[in-house]
Amino acid sequence: MRKLKTILIAVFSLVILPSLSLANGLNLNSFGSRAQAMGGAYVALADDFSSIFWNPAGMGFFNTMRFGVYATDIIPSGTYGLTVPGLGQVVDAATETKHYLGGLGAFYYPINQQLVVGLGVFTPSGLGSAWNPDDLAFLSYPDPTAYDFSSKIGMVSIAPGFAYRIGDSLSIGATLNINYAMFTINQFAKFFLTTSLGQYAEDDTGWGIGGTFGLLYKLKDTLSFGLTVKTPSKVALNGTASISNFPALGLPGTSEVSRSITWPLVVQGGVAFKPVDRLTITADLQWAQWSTIKTIMSEYSNSLWALLMGAGGRDVITLNWKDSLQIRAGLEYLVTEAIALRAGYMYDPAPAPIETMNILLPSYNFNTITAGFGYSSGSLQVDVGFEYLMGQSRSLEFMTWFANPTLYGDGMPGDFGMNIIVPSVSFSYKF
Repeated sequence: MRKLKTILIAVFSLVILPSLSLANGLNLNSFGSRAQAMGGAYVALADDFSSIFWNPAGMGFFNTMRFGVYATDIIPSGTYGLTVPGLGQVVDAATETKHYLGGLGAFYYPINQQLVVGLGVFTPSGLGSAWNPDDLAFLSYPDPTAYDFSSKIGMVSIAPGFAYRIGDSLSIGATLNINYAMFTINQFAKFFLTTSLGQYAEDDTGWGIGGTFGLLYKLKDTLSFGLTVKTPSKVALNGTASISNFPALGLPGTSEVSRSITWPLVVQGGVAFKPVDRLTITADLQWAQWSTIKTIMSEYSNSLWALLMGAGGRDVITLNWKDSLQIRAGLEYLVTEAIALRAGYMYDPAPAPIETMNILLPSYNFNTITAGFGYSSGSLQVDVGFEYLMGQSRSLEFMTWFANPTLYGDGMPGDFGMNIIVPSVSFSYKF
């Protein structure tokens, strides 16, 4: 009984953050190098192979078969510093250089002049963070072991869809999104400030279903409006969690774990305008209902794990996210019929409050600049895009956190910073 009481106290202070938030919220921002280079303001344009992601109604204006592929490399660079009164700066950490690959592939086939069907496969989520273990040695004090602090989330969506054109100006479209999600997290677990529970590790996968509905209206050849609605998608994740030192305490070292995460309702609206023959200007707004993610319940199949995690409050992850509104703008200028130059800007606000901010749960206000170019030769189109996300630094003083740690739940005190580089390339072909 005494050992169990000790363990129960330990679990109350476990530094375990089994959360699901990488990038801003759970979503990546851009697909297709042309759309990326134009700041992701593409809902009212949606006239290339990436339309199945941006606005499925766009494929209603395709009059030939076509396919395309897009590949991107997401390279985050994060920093974390912690200063404790009387001790000075005890953590000065930076993420390791990691590459998180993503992409999109799509094929379209016109059935007749009004009806077009398509199939897309893309990665709407794919990011993570991996920290140098030596930089975070203070977090595992007095345990001298260098523990793995890393996380990764990814999703692959298979999206069959169609679009139907009504007259010359209006098209409606929809896709069924079959989503497969993957999540891993690794970090140090301890209680109080002195006793190590070792490495916590978790690896989950799961499936979910959602849909995308779109409308595209071309008022003139020079002006169009677009609207896209992405439905919520509930993903049931199942996997295995482990704590390396539990067996030494007479406890099972592993347990099956399950939880459900709902990707939110997203509404996007945009306009595309050609003020002169060679110039296209686009602007979008994207609203995401992140406020539906307040808490996430975790269920452990092992009865002792369930007892201990429940007693310590570790079966509930508190996020308290808020809705966000992205602002996007882009432009494209045709230097010649074959060469296009593009640029854009995006403001992406953080859905997470500072109370739930930590090194494996990054959430920032991002100011993003984009650029790229395209080259066409006959039916072949090649596009290159570049995106640079500049995160506004966030801080929570140690004494503010220390005065009321229960208020901050899964949050950590310290100074946080993040920038992300995202290069990409696309190839598409019309038959």
